[in-house]
Amino acid sequence: MEEVDEALHDARFLLREGRGTRSAVNRAYYAAFYCVLALLQTVGEVPKKHKGAIALFDRLFVRTNRLPSASSKWLHRLFKVRLQDDYERIEPVPMEQAVQALEMAEQFVKEVRSYLLREGFLSETKN
Repeated sequence: MEEVDEALHDARFLLREGRGTRSAVNRAYYAAFYCVLALLQTVGEVPKKHKGAIALFDRLFVRTNRLPSASSKWLHRLFKVRLQDDYERIEPVPMEQAVQALEMAEQFVKEVRSYLLREGFLSETKN
């Protein structure tokens, strides 16, 4: 979860300083992705690819109602936007899109952190 906090901090800094909306979207996505990796460790899963991690997240945490379906929507959207920004988009990422990505990542992290705290995988002092 330290990597999660670092990625969110980086995204906020980049947006606040006007230093790169594309990089901010990337860091927002990775904050969510690191959360997924933390969750999957709690059930002994170690995915090899991002798509596999997302599929496991949906199957093990969303479909079982451990986390709300909105969290899946945020994660899928962040993954899609990050892929578009990294591999398809030539023009700069609009500030509005970068801000939305950060907001989705923050909501996702909040849900995951609450789950990890509630289930005893994370202590209050570590967040």
